[in-house]
Amino acid sequence: MPKITPKTTLVEILKIKDGEKILAKHNVPCLGCAMAQYEIKELKIGEVCKVYGIDPVKLLKELNK
Repeated sequence: MPKITPKTTLVEILKIKDGEKILAKHNVPCLGCAMAQYEIKELKIGEVCKVYGIDPVKLLKELNK
């Protein structure tokens, strides 16, 4: 599995085991957003963290376990 970075798209993260659970745990709102469903291939996790005030260091650390 390639390392998850701030430039990794949400669609790539959703392909990893427990990716959706980890995003939900960190309150990533894009999972339930209707607009995100159209943009999910383009949305990068670093951008999402910045917009919603999510700690990217903690999130990326957990995603890369």
